[in-house]
Amino acid sequence: MTFPIVLHHNPACGTSRKVMSIIRAAGYEPVVIDYLATGWTRPQLQALFAAAGLTAHEALRRVRSPAVELGLTAPDVTEDQLLDAMVAHPVLVHRPIVCSPRGVRLCRPPEAVLDLLDQLPPGPWASEDGTLLIDAEGNRVV
Repeated sequence: MTFPIVLHHNPACGTSRKVMSIIRAAGYEPVVIDYLATGWTRPQLQALFAAAGLTAHEALRRVRSPAVELGLTAPDVTEDQLLDAMVAHPVLVHRPIVCSPRGVRLCRPPEAVLDLLDQLPPGPWASEDGTLLIDAEGNRVV
């Protein structure tokens, strides 16, 4: 039995699209969840963050989100307040978050997804800055 790769995805995000392309190049067809359309539940966020080893503060998207306007970047904002805001405003969650049998991860930079894949994309494959990640033989370099 093959377990699916789940991608919590924002189609407007270049990083999210890059992660999807890496997953597909490796031969997987991920289950794609457009979280802006479906939203989040509090238990779902708590489970994802716990599995990824993140706090809500670490998963808060600060750029191109209403985080500042909502006062969520203040040091006294609690995890509970952030979770409530993330449920109300799904865009506040940083992405992409990928789930696989190897774990759950916020995949920033995009090549972080490689740690979650049993099978790598064919090489050569480089990061956005040109660093070789997978050589021509398909071996992971970094």
